[in-house]
Amino acid sequence: MKRRDFLRLGVLGATGAILGRVDLAGAAKKASGPLPFPAPVYRTLGRTGLKITVVSFGAMLTPEPEVIRTALDHGVNYIDTARAYMGGRNEEVVAKAIKGIRNKVHVATKIRSRSRTKEAMIGDVETSLRALETDYIDVIQLHSLTGRERIFEPEMRETLLLLRRQGKVRFFGVTTHTNEAEVVNALVDDPDRFFDMALVKYNFRSGKDMKKAIARAAQAGIGIVAMKTQAGGYTTDALGPISPHQAALKWALSDRNVTAAVPGMRDMAELREDIAVMGMRLTLADSLILRCYGAAVATRYCHFCGKCEETCPRGVAISVVNRSLMYAEAYGNPELACATYGGIPPQASAAACLGCGRCTARCVNGLDIAEKMGRARVLLA
Repeated sequence: MKRRDFLRLGVLGATGAILGRVDLAGAAKKASGPLPFPAPVYRTLGRTGLKITVVSFGAMLTPEPEVIRTALDHGVNYIDTARAYMGGRNEEVVAKAIKGIRNKVHVATKIRSRSRTKEAMIGDVETSLRALETDYIDVIQLHSLTGRERIFEPEMRETLLLLRRQGKVRFFGVTTHTNEAEVVNALVDDPDRFFDMALVKYNFRSGKDMKKAIARAAQAGIGIVAMKTQAGGYTTDALGPISPHQAALKWALSDRNVTAAVPGMRDMAELREDIAVMGMRLTLADSLILRCYGAAVATRYCHFCGKCEETCPRGVAISVVNRSLMYAEAYGNPELACATYGGIPPQASAAACLGCGRCTARCVNGLDIAEKMGRARVLLA
């Protein structure tokens, strides 16, 4: 943001709700008007050379293939899915959406985080190929890395290279929600530059360390795809009728080191809202909207940084528990929430908190961890 815009934003904040509501009302009026599909905008996914739409399709929450197909018919050409989504059904939804146009679409899916052996990884890829009804996967990703260790595992690398030689996968990637700056920096520091891209949590609440890691990755030819761009997408009354989603998406794409974003789109309304962002620029009004939204969800949104886990004597996977809660409370998806929570080893679940008389874990962003763990036990156990 230019200094002049920063000062203007400061003035708006200082003068309070009146000026803010003038801008917000104008944005609301614009959002309620016609919203035609824009011309596709493309960026290149690092050294893969794939030219993909800046707003691509996150299929995780999409139950109807027609929604995905509509996006593809309007130029979207990259779909992100996973073996784990919808209990394995999500890849079948994607298969129906790409039927007859497979050669026009790039498909990214994931090997489950618990599949660590050669046999398990090959089994996941073979299952995905059958579910997707395709002969190859464009980008195969290791799902949900939380640190640098797995990036350098020899058996994993040998297995991925075998799958590439067999023509079953084209490019390699990782995904990360927790400790993502360390993961991305490890990809850059890898002397072999084994991985071609990373799918990372990145939004207007992300820190400078993540922005710097993304810049390093882009400079190294590693493509970056952003997810969780809506910072949870929590419902709030703070913005009246205004949705912060377009502003949040524009914020992520305003970083030119980000190739694309894959917002989850459940229906046609969400598709139209998100796809309209292609070609739009982040404005001062967007920044104001995000500031209001960020303040409204500050007591609910977890950054998944994992720093609190260093202060937990029981080793509870607090960031994953909080991500599960987000899926339940913000996404409204109990199936995904319970599946994510169910992947936590019992000794690291919120139930382990019952062994402590008083919670000593501390959140650097001020979240009430004890209260969130208690809610997780009620909703997800």
